[in-house]
Parts: sequence; C-alpha cells; structure tokens
Amino acid sequence: MKYFVTGATGFIGSRVVRQLRGSGHDVIALVRNLSAAQPLADQGIQLAEGDVTDKQSMRAPMTGVDGAFHIAGWYKVGGRHKEDAEAINVDGTRNFCELMRELKTPRGLYVSTLQVYGDTGGELKDESFVFRGKQASRYGETKWRAHHEVAAPAIKDGLPLIIVQPGVVIGPEDPSIVGQMLRLYLRGRLPLTPKGSGYCWTYIDDQVQGCLLAIERGTLGETYNLGGPAVTLVDAFALAQKITGLPAPIFHPSPSLMRAMSAIQDVTGVLIPWPDTFSGEILRMGLGETVWGSSAKAERELGWKPRPLEESLRLTLEYELGRLGKRLKG
Repeated sequence: MKYFVTGATGFIGSRVVRQLRGSGHDVIALVRNLSAAQPLADQGIQLAEGDVTDKQSMRAPMTGVDGAFHIAGWYKVGGRHKEDAEAINVDGTRNFCELMRELKTPRGLYVSTLQVYGDTGGELKDESFVFRGKQASRYGETKWRAHHEVAAPAIKDGLPLIIVQPGVVIGPEDPSIVGQMLRLYLRGRLPLTPKGSGYCWTYIDDQVQGCLLAIERGTLGETYNLGGPAVTLVDAFALAQKITGLPAPIFHPSPSLMRAMSAIQDVTGVLIPWPDTFSGEILRMGLGETVWGSSAKAERELGWKPRPLEESLRLTLEYELGRLGKRLKG
C-alpha cells in the first residue's frame, strides 16, 4: 500500500510514518523542511516538501495513493501566534478533504481531538455528542470548526474519510502542555494541579496503533474516540508520585481561583513574557472541566486496547528522568 501523511515530523505523525514503513508500506511524508526531516528519509520514507496551508503543494505527492492521513495540526495551547491556528487546523483540513475528493483518494484518516467535546461535566461522551458551548482555547475552537464545519460535512457528502479523536497523548519527548507539566513536575517546579480538571490519557504507541487500526479496519464515514482512561490531573500526578517517589503538587486551586488567576495573567502577559505553561489561556482550561470520551466503540470495532495510565506514566517518566540523568527507584 502507498500512503500520504501530513504532520509527519510531529509527535504522533513521525511514529505513524515509521510504523507504516516498518510494515512494508510505501510512505510519502509531507514536510515543510526537507533537511530537518532527513532522519525520516534515512528510514526509506519519501519526503515531499509542502504545507497543508498550500493546497497545491500537496497535490502531486497525494496523487495515486491508496490512503491518506491528515495528522498535521496547530496545538500550541497557551502559545503565541494564534493566527496560525485558523490556517493550519481549519484551512489545512479543508485543503486535505478537497484534494481527497479531487484525486479520488479511496481512504483517508483525519486526526481530530476529544477537545471538540468541550467540558463533558464528568461524563464519558460517545461519538454522537456535539458540544455547542464556548471553547476554552483557540486550539479547541479551531479544531471544533475543522471537525464540524469541514470534515463531518465532507463525510456527509460522501468523502471516504474516518475521524479519530485522541485525548491527552503522553510519551517520550511529548511537546504538549501536559508533557511540559510532567517535565516541570520532575524538576520540582510544577506549582499546582487544578481541582476537578480531567482528561483521557493514552500512551503514544497506543495512539499510533489506534490510528493504524482505524484506517485498516474502521468503517468509512465513522468517528472513533481514542481517549483511553479518564483521570483527573490531581489523580494523574498522584500516580506520578507513586511511580517516582517525587512529591506531587499539593496546591489544587478551585475553578473560581483559576478564573481569577487567568484574568491576572491576561493583563500581566501583555508586559511580562510568561511561559506558555502559565498563560491565561492555559489557566482557563483548568476551570474544573473534564474532557472525557468513551473509547468503547474503538475497542469493540477496531480491537484497540489502550494500556492503564499508571503504565503510560511509568514509561514516560522513566524516559524523562533518564534525560535528567536519573532513574526510577525500585
């Protein structure tokens, strides 16, 4: 089989292309910088210079493939340059879907996110749920639009696309805000974990497996949550303490206090270049919200089996401690 992949140098995408190539498939990876992506080429992956925001740059490498993965996305919650979110998440997804139709690509996979569910109020939502409230971040807002204003309507019009929705994905060198929080925790510099905030957690290898199972076994036009165990931040870091012996944050501010803190950061952030981890947008995402989705459909129809969070954390923390020259105790 021959596959085209966007986001091939990212946390999930880089592992997807390596798994595909390792299984004997021909893989074309869309990359913005050929020299930076040379390690992929060294593994037999064909590189195509281009960008999801430039539709024509994808046309030639996407022509004649058996399947296509759209994994590229702007995910810098709390980060600057938010103008890129619209171009990458919304317009990039539209470009991908339009090319799938024009080139008659027989099968495609779009990586959305459980974040489009917004606050699930402590409930595990299934794939039929549509959130109509206000998203807490630019990331959530643009991914919601990409999902519900671009990908889902394209499927309704007959596009042979499958959607998967990851939650929080952790693993070695995770570049996300949660990855940053784990590294701060290991250095004793994580000041708090907000009370009530919760996510679904998967290890990177499980997430990649879910994506591959979805494009191989998934029903065209269907959506699959690839969320994994639903656990609050407070409980997740309590597990981290159990694994490492390092103390978890003991400050668990309430939603009202987090709201006040975010307002202060919004004002002071104009004058003080706070790290993205402590931006007002990040703090607003800690207002006691849960972003929980049931993975029962993926487990039932795809045979997907995510590992327990304790195992995912152990693998992640062991790697990150190794980078600090330390080892897990016991």
